[in-house]
This record gives sequence, C-alpha cells and structure tokens, in this order.
Amino acid sequence: MKVEGQGIDKAAVKDYLLQLQDSICAQLGAIDCGEWKEDSWVREEGGGGRSRVLVDGEVIEKGGVNFSHVFGAEMPASATQHRPELAGRRFEAMGVSLVIHPQNPHAPTSHANVRFFIAEKEGAEPVWWFGGGYDLTPYYGSEDDCRHWHQTAKSACDPFSEDYYSRFKKWCDDYFYLKHRSEPRGIGGLFFDDFNELGFEQSFAFMRSVGDSYCDAYIPILERRQAIAFGEAERQFQLYRRGRYVEFNLVWDRGTLFGLQTGGRTESILMSLPPLVRWEYDWTPEPGSAEADLYTKYLIHRDWV
Repeated sequence: MKVEGQGIDKAAVKDYLLQLQDSICAQLGAIDCGEWKEDSWVREEGGGGRSRVLVDGEVIEKGGVNFSHVFGAEMPASATQHRPELAGRRFEAMGVSLVIHPQNPHAPTSHANVRFFIAEKEGAEPVWWFGGGYDLTPYYGSEDDCRHWHQTAKSACDPFSEDYYSRFKKWCDDYFYLKHRSEPRGIGGLFFDDFNELGFEQSFAFMRSVGDSYCDAYIPILERRQAIAFGEAERQFQLYRRGRYVEFNLVWDRGTLFGLQTGGRTESILMSLPPLVRWEYDWTPEPGSAEADLYTKYLIHRDWV
C-alpha cells in the first residue's frame, strides 16, 4: 500500500523485512545445524508476526530472529513520550529484531533490528520514519573482531553520507549504556531512529543497507570464535556478563517497552533474553586477567576504524 502524496510504500517495506528474516536465518543456519522453531502469532488489537527461535544448537545456544507487523488506533506512551505530536494518531510498526547468544564464551552476543513506523490521522500528513542498527557484546575481547564489526558498519553507511557512521556510532554508544552501572553493554555499532531525512526511497535504501550488512559483520566473527577451547571459568564469566544484557533489556530498552505497551507477544518480545545467566554480589575480575581486559580495553569509548 502506498500512502498518497509521499510515495510511502508500506508493502515494499514489509516484503523486504520478511525476506531479510529468511536470509539471516539461512545464513546463520549454514554454520549451525540446529533447527529454527517457527511460530506465527496474531495480535488481538491488530497485526501479528513470525518468530523463529533456535535453542541448543551446536554454535548458537539461543537465537531468535523475529518479524512483527502491528497496528492500532493510538500510539503507546513509549512512542509519544518524546513525540507528543503523535498522540491520538493510528499507527503501524513493522520490523525485524534478532539476538544471537552463542555457546562459546569467546564468541560475542550480537543484536540487530531494522524497523519502520508510520502514524496517520485524517486531514494531516503522515509521520513516518525508519530505525535500527546493530551492536556487539563480547565476553572476551578481540581487537580484530571489533575492527571488522565497525568497518562493516561504516561501509554500510558511507554510500549515503560520510557523516552517518560517526553519528550513528555515537548514538549507539550512548543508547546501549547501563546508566545504573555506568557501563556500556558492549562495543557498540550503529543505532539510528526517527530517520526520514533522505526522503522515503533513500531512507528505505539506507535501512536496507544496514539490515543487509548484519551477517557480513557478524558471521565471520562467529566462525572464527566458535571453536576456541574454553573451560568452566570462561563459561561462568559469560553467564555473569549475560546478566548485564538482561538488565539493559528489562530496564532501559525502548523496543522492549514499546512491544509490551502495544500488547505484543511477550514470548517474542523477551526472546532476546539468554537461556542461562547468573548474578554475583560485588564481583570484580582479577587484575591483569582476560576478564579484566574486557573492562579496561573494550567496555570503554573507542574509535575502532
């Protein structure tokens, strides 16, 4: 469906997002023989989605790649808090969101999403935008991995503007930050929202560039790291650091809040949480250890490219 006067093609966006979900699952499936469990769901207030989850694979301990398309008569509070002019408008929101938690502690967790929102009201121009990005959460750092991740992100941005990578990297660093811990969630990547400055066609093209580059950014890292030997100490540190991931998603993540406030499927919204996690009171790593390196060399502001 095209929105009159602005050339906004919602059907094209939906077709792309469904294809992206298929493509990412196929590429990840090529390095993990586990089986994706697929659930299609319907939202009572309007819309639905297609969730795919892989559990206890050879490489991926838990991964989810979800598509959703929801709509309703009124924007939720999480969306109008920063945009009060949207109050009272009907809305559509569609996107692909994914989180991959590998088995091996040396392989980082990754998250990505791309999404499209449109809010409409009779007699008024539609308000629309794209958003998304991806970020990397290592447990044991690798400079090569971080440079590759950020170089791929920069290459996805540069055809549209040489300023976009630095702008959206900073936004990612600021967003994926646990304020209650004074600590970043990982080594960042890209984050953008409310993006419509290039007009519909080019803004959509930028969102596709980011979405299509995720596997190029992540799969080489996963392939390099998934076979590294590890022991119980590394496993316990991975589970401890996963606790930070849970804290961010439940305390700070706007996407989680939006999904819950719009009556989305809770199982799909919370699929980002790892299957196993631990917390330990007032734990600190041994000075000079690989665990300490994560805090001193990676969980800091750095320019990787």
